Amino acid sequence: MVRLDKIYTKGGDQGITSLGDGKRVKKNNVRVDVYGDIDEANSTIGLASSFCSPNIKIMLLKVQNDLFDLGADLCIPDSSKKKSLKITENHVNNLEIAIDKMNEKLQPLGSFILPGGQKSSAFLHFSRCIIRRAERKLVTLSEKEHIHNVVFKYLNRLSDFLFVAARFENKANG
Repeated sequence: MVRLDKIYTKGGDQGITSLGDGKRVKKNNVRVDVYGDIDEANSTIGLASSFCSPNIKIMLLKVQNDLFDLGADLCIPDSSKKKSLKITENHVNNLEIAIDKMNEKLQPLGSFILPGGQKSSAFLHFSRCIIRRAERKLVTLSEKEHIHNVVFKYLNRLSDFLFVAARFENKANG
């Protein structure tokens, strides 16, 4: 657990921030941008969760913890000696299991659907879109630096999970 005695450090007052390995970079660095999107999605998932049914809420809390770990993974460049991924293939599998369980209770899709419906569903769709944006930026980052494939898999599966969870919430709430 990280202990923060002081919230402000003034270290970023000039548009510079530190990566997890201590390297200082501009705040518009693509790596910072990617994990900023992950953080934004985590916040909107928290918002969605406040409207969700208890079972979905439990799953979303797990996802939020995963996203903290993923952000920690991404804030340390792959070349760092400290690098060991917290997000693993097991996390991807857990999302697939959750998707399959929800899908068992849903009708197959016959066409595309519009995002929206219940508040919970609308916020889950919004979170999904932010995850998709993070995926696109991750591709840009991967053109410059090595990104472990499990990171791509997790984000891709998470957007699928959020889509199915949004459908599940709409069905559960009429």
